[in-house]
Amino acid sequence: MFNHLVPVGWSFGSVSIADTRRDASMAGMAQRLLASAPERFALVGVSMGGYVALEVMRQEPERVAALGLVCTSARPDTPQDISNRRRQSELAASGSFDTLVDMAFPGLVTAETESEAALLRLWRAMAHEVGVDAFLTQQEAVMGRADSRPLLSEIACQVAVVHGIGDRLIAPENSEEIAALVPSARLTRVPDAGHFVVQQQPAPVGRAVSDLLERVG
Repeated sequence: MFNHLVPVGWSFGSVSIADTRRDASMAGMAQRLLASAPERFALVGVSMGGYVALEVMRQEPERVAALGLVCTSARPDTPQDISNRRRQSELAASGSFDTLVDMAFPGLVTAETESEAALLRLWRAMAHEVGVDAFLTQQEAVMGRADSRPLLSEIACQVAVVHGIGDRLIAPENSEEIAALVPSARLTRVPDAGHFVVQQQPAPVGRAVSDLLERVG
């Protein structure tokens, strides 16, 4: 998932990828990240990683020198979202994880790229690296996350917000809301990309992250 972003980060310093597979709450994921992170660091979260990043900002904002939020939202799940996730979890736990993975794919890409076999293979590989058990754990964490919108106006570090214009999983309006409420935010709208923006359009995402890191030296 991060193959395109890691080299961007390495041009500024060492890079770590957080372990988000073992905790059934955003608070637990954020605590695990903070326990292994340097005293001060830049933080980039993609999709669910954005939820974790905002929880880090809730817990220890003074440690974050720069924040990148990619195709994510500050809002909590709605009752309908939770109902949908519970059905997905039941499907995965019943032995139909492969079916669920393939069902989810169209929501990750633009309508024009639904038939791209290479993107589907990549998505299947990513999903199976996470696996059923971690997926179920992550679902619990996502469903229980807090509303992060009250935090946004208090974020003092430099912030980059990136979203694929064709995102059908998390609507671009979510990033527009974040960018409107965070004082230092710079919003990058990426054309010809959906929720899979890092894979579909890595160059503009990389430029936004690089610009963020340059802003903080």
